[in-house]
Parts: sequence; structure tokens; C-alpha cells
Amino acid sequence: MATGERILVVGPAWVGDMVIAQSLFRLLRERDPACTLDVVGPAWSVPLAARMPEVRRGIPLKLGHGDLGLGARRALGRELRAERYDRAIVLPRSFKSALVPFFARVPRRTGFATEFRQLLLNDRRPLDRQRLDQTVKRFLALGLDAGEALPEPVPPPALRVDPANAAALLARLGLGAAPAVAFMPGAAYGPAKQWPTEHFVELAALLAAAGREVWVLGSAGEAALGEAVRAAAPARVFNLCGATTLPDTVDLLARSTAAVTNDSGLMHVAAAAGTHVVALYGSSSPSFTPPLTDRRTIHYLGLDCSPCFRRECPLGHLRCLRDILPAQVAADVLALQPSAGR
Repeated sequence: MATGERILVVGPAWVGDMVIAQSLFRLLRERDPACTLDVVGPAWSVPLAARMPEVRRGIPLKLGHGDLGLGARRALGRELRAERYDRAIVLPRSFKSALVPFFARVPRRTGFATEFRQLLLNDRRPLDRQRLDQTVKRFLALGLDAGEALPEPVPPPALRVDPANAAALLARLGLGAAPAVAFMPGAAYGPAKQWPTEHFVELAALLAAAGREVWVLGSAGEAALGEAVRAAAPARVFNLCGATTLPDTVDLLARSTAAVTNDSGLMHVAAAAGTHVVALYGSSSPSFTPPLTDRRTIHYLGLDCSPCFRRECPLGHLRCLRDILPAQVAADVLALQPSAGR
């Protein structure tokens, strides 16, 4: 194995997958402490990459989700030629994701053999879905030599936390009067991944009555959802949807006793921030995208129709999530003892 390699990684377009990719970055750094590791990704991912000690820099690709942007990819690739990378690892499986390393003339370009990428990749790997049955395994496999055994245990993501920023956020937002539980009620993929809003409302009321603060985290587009939850106990529930940046969210999660969350990007952020994750799975499966932490409680009913991996419940009842009851989740959360700083 070469040492001191200059490595370019084309990162995923989703928050959760970008966090999971840190397992790969940790593996690369463990195998070659002298390597240089840069990550190309959407503009929002650059501040997240800055919280990953293994990454030298995040490189923004300023395109909308799904955009081909051939000209922008060509321009960025040509700009990166000066870096003289030794190899590139392309995590997404799309044709367009392999363009930047190709235009950058990276001599070894590794990725899965999908979407007719024969010209763009010269180290193509078959996607063995049975052996690589988790997203993190797929990412790790691309960082290893072909056929090499996966590491055990998997190096979990671990984002850098900024305690000073956390303290400033608590003061600015009026938080921290009681042990906090973070809620992440959104799921960008679709409603079949979302625990019903009324269940989050009921859980917020139960936790507030037990002396907990509830911090509802999410994007500005989820503000109305956050308001619905806040109405359960306005004195103790705080709607922070759209009020924090992604790095701010990392720091707040690190100060939370627990995070109650759908299978979403923020679930993986919570795991990497070090809080206890209480994960609610419906249409997806904890076997495929588990929170990569030992500090976790999984709620998954495993119905005959699960996992369907659909955006909306094809049967119309969403029992996979509706039948996970707030009182049960509250008992799990309240059994956790708040630690110092949380």
C-alpha cells in the first residue's frame, strides 16, 4: 500500500450518507496517516466535512440535486488537476458523479460498475449487494483493494464538537434549563419514514411533564412541523427548525441526553455527535442504514410488509410507525440518565 497518497473522494448528496462516509475517511487515515484527503460534495457538505478531522478540505460542487452540470463538473475537474491526486474514490453510483475525477485526470479512479461508467472509472468494482448489505460497507469496500476483507469493527463516524459554539447557542436560544431531548421529526425521503406528528406531540408532552426540555431540530421547511410539536408544551418545547446551521445542530445534539428521530440524515448526525439515538424505523430497515453507534435504541416492528422502502405507505395504514407508541418511546428516553453537560 502506498503512503502519503493524495486522495480525492466524491461524496454523497445526502446528509446521512455524507456522515456515514466518515467511516471510510477514518479507515483511509488509519491505513495511511500521511495521506491527504479532500472531499467533493454539495455546498452544504463543506461545513460538515470541516467537522471531520480526517478531511483536509471540503470542495463545493455548486449544483442542484440531480443536475448534470457538465460544464461545472468539467471546470472543477480541470481546476483540481493542479492537486495531482493519486487516486479518486467515487461513492455515488451515478454517471455524473464520476466526471470530476475524470476531468481532473486522477490516475486511479475507483467506483462501482454502474451507469455505463467504463470510460470514467478505471478501477470498477462489482456491487455485491449480499456481501455489502449496508451503506457503510459499500463505502468502506471502495477504499480497500479489490477483494480485501472489510474491517471489523467498522470505524464509526465521530464529528468534531465545538463546546464554545454550543454554549453560545444555549444562551442565544434560551435553552438548557433542564436536561434536553432532541426531536428530529422530518424525513426528506418521504412520509413512509416519518413517525406520525401526533405521536411526536404526545411524546413531547410526556417528556415535558417529566422535566425534560425538547429541542425540535430540522430545516426551515419543517418549521410548521416543529410548531405543531411545540404546541404540546410551549414552556419546555423549542422549535428550532430553520434556526440553526448544520454545524450548530451537531453541537446541540452533543448537548442532548437523547435524540428521538426517524431514519433520516440527522439521525446519523446525532450518532456521530455522540448522543444516544432513539431511532424509529418504518419503511426502511435498521439492517441497511443503522445509526453507527453503540449508544442507540431501535424501534422497528418488522411487519410482514416491512421494509418496503417506499416513499409513501403502499397499503395506506402506516402501521409500521403508527404502532410504535409514544409511551413506550418515553419510557426508553426517561430511562437514560443525563450526563454532565447534557
